[in-house]
Amino acid sequence: MPGIREEMVVFLVAVVSGAVVRLTYQCIRCFRRIVAHRLAAIGAEDMIFWMGSAVYMFVQIYHTSDGSIRWYFLLGVVLGVILMSVFLNGAGKLLKKIYGSKEKDLSSGA
Repeated sequence: MPGIREEMVVFLVAVVSGAVVRLTYQCIRCFRRIVAHRLAAIGAEDMIFWMGSAVYMFVQIYHTSDGSIRWYFLLGVVLGVILMSVFLNGAGKLLKKIYGSKEKDLSSGA
């Protein structure tokens, strides 16, 4: 049975993993704004992203807790996604203030 120190390390790895997944999807969204995409291409990109994310999360779970899904790992992933979303939202607002852009900020939904 893992000790509290090992559980904390697993939790921190989960937070970083969630943040990486969220940041990766944000990069895909930015790429879509730069390059025009058809609906089929967007669907294919999303499918590849989610399959890659599933493999990435499986590998993280396997390496950190020997394949057993722990509740604090799931909580850490969700927390990482939320923290990265808050960071991206703040960065978008800051860039909007600095550059006075009238375009959508980086964290907007569509």
